[in-house]
Amino acid sequence: MAFKFEKLRVWQISLEYGETINDVSLTFPDYEKFNLASQIRRAADSVALNIAEGSVGQSNAEFGRFLGYSIRSLAEVVTCLYKVQLRKYISREEFDTLYDDAFQLMNQIAALRNSLK
Repeated sequence: MAFKFEKLRVWQISLEYGETINDVSLTFPDYEKFNLASQIRRAADSVALNIAEGSVGQSNAEFGRFLGYSIRSLAEVVTCLYKVQLRKYISREEFDTLYDDAFQLMNQIAALRNSLK
């Protein structure tokens, strides 16, 4: 592995979570393709992207800032999940699983951020 972020478990998990969200978004109605489906995919992808970008920065403070962006992106994903569940594109069980995964990932990112201080 050549990049620091590739060794980070939170990056690996966030990468997988983004793929899970992508797969779920493919089940949304066609009219959501450029709206909610695109929004939730971009937010989910942003989690791993920010971890990667921040990890190659010049300081722990800078990395911590990017980890904060990742947490904000997860909050956006969760808000989209609420919209998706309210519109009945996913079941309550699917929502609960995706929500729990996001919550666990958020806690892991926050723990990494706190360890940098």
